[in-house]
Amino acid sequence: MKEVKVFEVDKYELGIIINALNEFRNILIQQERETSPIDELLLKVLNAPQKKRMFPRRYLEDR
Repeated sequence: MKEVKVFEVDKYELGIIINALNEFRNILIQQERETSPIDELLLKVLNAPQKKRMFPRRYLEDR
């Protein structure tokens, strides 16, 4: 079975990850190297579902 890891990032961190992958992809293109693994990872990051965080009702009432 394939091992899967899940981690949470905010919008700012997601932007950094996307930018870093794109920069690495551009470097590989300049070097005329294969980019398909980076392309696949970039698509996974871009298409990752958002998880809405649910707070307990009493937390919202205390606010």
